[in-house]
Formats: sequence, structure tokens, C-alpha cells
Amino acid sequence: MTIFLSILWNNVIPLSVMIALGITLHRVFSLDIKTLSKLNFYLFSPAMIFNLLYTTDISASVLLKVLLFFFVFMLLLYGCVEVMIRLRGTPGGMRGAVRNSVLFYNSANYGIPLNQLAFASNPYTLSVQVLIMMMQSLIPNTYGIYNVNAHKLRARDIRRTILGQPVIYAIPLGFLLHALQIPIPQALSTPLGYLANAFIGTALITLGVQLGSMKLTFRHPKMKDVLLSCGLRLVGGPLLALAVVWLMRTNAVTAVDALMAKALIVSSSVPTSLSSVLLAVEFDNEPEFASQVVLLSTTLSIATVTAVIYFLHI
Repeated sequence: MTIFLSILWNNVIPLSVMIALGITLHRVFSLDIKTLSKLNFYLFSPAMIFNLLYTTDISASVLLKVLLFFFVFMLLLYGCVEVMIRLRGTPGGMRGAVRNSVLFYNSANYGIPLNQLAFASNPYTLSVQVLIMMMQSLIPNTYGIYNVNAHKLRARDIRRTILGQPVIYAIPLGFLLHALQIPIPQALSTPLGYLANAFIGTALITLGVQLGSMKLTFRHPKMKDVLLSCGLRLVGGPLLALAVVWLMRTNAVTAVDALMAKALIVSSSVPTSLSSVLLAVEFDNEPEFASQVVLLSTTLSIATVTAVIYFLHI
């Protein structure tokens, strides 16, 4: 019960308050969601990623094992999504929206606080979560953009759009400056900190604005897809992560210790990422579906994340 209340109080309620503020502001002032989306993509998100990579110590061993886990995990998860899409006969643009709703999970503004709560701010498990967050920021800005545009744009136009995303440059730059221990002048580090700190709030307000412009109902024609996506994200995710960790521990070279294994499984249990909504809004691809998945998966995660932490005996 203590873990349940802690997750509810420290993670879900703060997220819900920010989303509610976005809904209220939109209904009062009719905010421009495209502008909010661009602020997230081109300013706040890359600043947050760069800042975390620049300030977090990550060993080569942890880096390689986390990346191996992530690639195997994502391949398996992608396979499960494809089976679901094909069995459902999901059409065109909706396919991309469903993939994004399952493959992109909230490893930043939900995953990092959850990691700090579950593991008592352990710097080792935090470094694991930061790497997961890095990959979960890179993929929406590359594959995610391709995914929502492949049915309507030429490859050349998609490539140009991807190369215009600052996150794909912020990641290697953050690693490089950290590795070379190059100090950032205060004239740059201070505004960088302001931008990084603004990401979570602006992303949640953006979600609220999107939700405020639509009618939420369980009789929505795509509600079955919403529920299936939430189930695969919240239940299928940690189960697949458990399988990948078990496979890695059967080999002496790839074996992960118990603490890293738990951190990786917890990282996979979080709800759908706000990135799926930002992509849907920015490229006008099923924004209502994306918003409902984020909202419902975040609500259901109160129970599912608590269950994962309980079964891992953290």
C-alpha cells in the first residue's frame, strides 16, 4: 500500500494536475497546439536530453549492456505490435499511431522519478534509466517520424524532416562534451538548464491542450485499439523485458547483475510516452487516438507499475 500511495502521490497526481491545467487553459484561451508541439520538439526535449547526458556518469559496461537489452527488447515489442496490427487489419496512418503508442514509452518525466523512487535515488540505476531515456528520445525523432509519414510523404521529404530534429545532434554532443570534460560557460549552461527544466511541464500542458480539444469517451470507435495498445504497453512490456533479461543472464558476457535487471524491467513498465502525442499532433496523424492512449495508460499504470515493483521485491 505504501508503494501504491507513493507512486500515486509522487508520479500520477502531479502528471494529472499538469494535464488538467492544459485542458483548462485550452478551453478558456483556445491555445495553438502546433506552437506548443514545436517548442517541445525543437527546444525543450533536446535541451533536457543533452543536459542529462552531459551531467550523468555512465560506464562503458553499463552502456553496452543497456543498449543490447534495448535493441532486443524493442525488436520483440515491435514483433508483438505487428502481429496485433495484422490481426486487427489496421489501416494506413492508424498503423503508425498504434506502433508509436506501444514502442514509445514515458522513460523521462515518468520513468526517471519512478526509478528514483523505487531505487532510492541510486546513481547506478539512474544511469541505466538515463540511457533508456536517451534511446527513447532518439527513436521517436527518427523512426517515429518515418512511421507517421511513410504512408503520405516521399522518402526524401521524411529524411529532410528527420535531419532537422535537434535531438539527433544533442545526444552525441552531450556524450562528447561529458567524455572530454569540457565545461560549458555559465552564459550557456544557465539558459540550457531553463530549457531542460521546461520540457516536462510544457509536454504535459501540450497533452492537456490536445485532450481539451476532443471528447473523451469509452464509446470512441477506436477504443478497442486504445485498450489493446495499453495492454501491450503496460503488461506486455515488462513481461518481454523479463524474458530479455533472463536471456542475457544465461550468457557470461552479456549477464546483467540483479540490480540492473530490476532497473531495466521497471523502465519497461511505464505508460505510453508523450512523444506519441507530439508526433501525432505535429504531423496530423491520429492525435485523438494517441492522446487517449497516453491518458488511459498513465491512469492504468497506477496499478500495473505498482504490481511490477511488488513482484520484483524492490
